[in-house]
Amino acid sequence: MASEYTTSEYIKHHLTNATMCSTDNGIAFNKACSDAGFWAWHVDTLAWSIGLGLLFLFIFRSVAKKATTGVPGKMQAFVELIVEFVDDNVKSTFHGKSALIAPLALTIFVWVLLMNLMDLIPVDVLPTIAGLIGSSAFGMDPHDVYMKAVPTTDLNLTFALAAGVFILILFYSIKMKGIGGFTKELTMQPFGHPLFIPVNFILETVTLLARPLSLALRLFGNLYASELIFILIATIGYFQLPLHFMWAVFHILVLPLQAFIFMMLTIVYLSLAAEDH
Repeated sequence: MASEYTTSEYIKHHLTNATMCSTDNGIAFNKACSDAGFWAWHVDTLAWSIGLGLLFLFIFRSVAKKATTGVPGKMQAFVELIVEFVDDNVKSTFHGKSALIAPLALTIFVWVLLMNLMDLIPVDVLPTIAGLIGSSAFGMDPHDVYMKAVPTTDLNLTFALAAGVFILILFYSIKMKGIGGFTKELTMQPFGHPLFIPVNFILETVTLLARPLSLALRLFGNLYASELIFILIATIGYFQLPLHFMWAVFHILVLPLQAFIFMMLTIVYLSLAAEDH
C-alpha cells in the first residue's frame, strides 16, 4: 500500500480519521467534512473504542458467570490476576471509601490496554480492508477511505476519558468537603491569608485543570508517537520486518505501562479529591 503514495501522503492517509459530519446537503464523509465546523464524528475511533469496550464486558462477564471455586481455568486465572492486581493498587493508593473506585480502575486499565494493543496490528492491514470494502460496497476511491484503528491516538478520545475523570474529581471533592470546603480549598491554599485569595484561586485552578490535561496528553502523545514510528517503518518496504518486530517487542512493554499510568493517576487524583481536610 505504501508504494501507491508518496511518503508524506502515506503518513497523512494513515493518520487521518474516518470522519462523518452533517452539512447543509445532508450527511458527508471524510474530505467533505473539512469545512463542517466543530461537530464532526470520528467514526473509526467511536467504532473501535465501543467495540473493544463491549469485548471487555463480554469476556469478563463470561468468566464471572463460569467462575468456579475449584482449580480455575486459564482464562479465569488470567482475569483473576488482573482483578487482584488492580484491587491491590486501589487499596494501597485510594485512602477514602468508595465502591466505585475499584471497578472504575479495572475498567480504565483493561479498556485503555485493549485500545493500545490495536497498535500492534500491522499498519496496512485494517486500512487496506477498509479500502476494499469502500470500493466494492460503496464505489468509493480507496484513497478516500480512511481507517485509524488505534483509538488512543485520537486526542478527542483521550480528552473524553480525561473529562470523565475530571467530573469524578469534582464530584468527590464536593461530596467529601461540601461546596464551601471545596471553595475554601481553591481560595485559601497555599497561602492562608484573605489577601492572597486571587493568587490562590489562580494557582489551584491551574493545578486542578492540569490533571485531566496531563492525563489526556500523556496517553495521546505516547501512542501517537508510537503509531507514527510504525508508519515510518512501513515506508521502508520489504526491509521493514526486522525493524517492525523489534519495535513491536519493545512496544509490548509500553502499551500496558501507559494503561497502568492512566489508571494509577486516576486513582491518585480521586484519592486527593476524596481527602477531607
